[in-house]
Amino acid sequence: MPRVTRRGLIGGAAAFCATQGRADATLRFALTPVILDNDADAAETLRAALAAGSGHAIELVRRRSYAEITALLLEGSVEAAWLCGYPYLQHRAELALLGVPVWRGRPRYQSYLIATAGDPARSLADLRGGIHAFSDPDSNSGWLVTASDLARIGETPDRFFARSFFTWGHRNVVRAVAAGLARSGSVDGYVWEALRQVEPDLTEATRVVARSEWLGFPPLVARRDRMTSAPVQSLQRSALQMAKTIPGRAALGALQLDGIIAAEPALYDGILARMHDLGQP
Repeated sequence: MPRVTRRGLIGGAAAFCATQGRADATLRFALTPVILDNDADAAETLRAALAAGSGHAIELVRRRSYAEITALLLEGSVEAAWLCGYPYLQHRAELALLGVPVWRGRPRYQSYLIATAGDPARSLADLRGGIHAFSDPDSNSGWLVTASDLARIGETPDRFFARSFFTWGHRNVVRAVAAGLARSGSVDGYVWEALRQVEPDLTEATRVVARSEWLGFPPLVARRDRMTSAPVQSLQRSALQMAKTIPGRAALGALQLDGIIAAEPALYDGILARMHDLGQP
């Protein structure tokens, strides 16, 4: 058995500490299934861009629902997350904005109400009694917009539709409607438009019945009490500089985005108004 010397112990301890330091330097960034659903290449370009810009290894964390991602964020298991305006506002006392993506020249997007391509519906009212696909109960475009539109006419999804279900992803909403599993669906307009570029056969099996007003784009967020920490600041710096770096531009191109900018909470006032329509604070 090799003899263990004092120098060996010190060297081993130093190596262990260095390894621990590298492990601790890995930052965890969470993605909801909405933004990058089933797109491994786009996720990898984003990971590489955040790593290059922050100087840290980046681990992407993905879960099925917004609720799971929000829980990880609030408990401190991830440094930051690409969330949605609705859960951000639900936890606005605990969460703060790191940045907001810019799509087609503005930090806003719309919720689309879609139906099968041959459906004659011209508005939400025409879809009464059908089967409807939602994305996630904590999604603005995939649930809140339609639910609040119905609340404004004294209806609820349970009463208005014969049946509704959650697909846990905007691409899955489009698939459900395209396949005839649902007559209509509530979907992120950014995702639908992005799919039109990469999967035109899928979106051509649907059509847009109505578009919401322009609302704050799904933001990058972190816990408010961690905003001044070095890991979170490095992630924010990397995100805001993305349009100025080669890896960043590659990620933005893969995501069909223009950049990521700083923004104020007032950008999400439209979503907040819809929450109020449902009696939510």
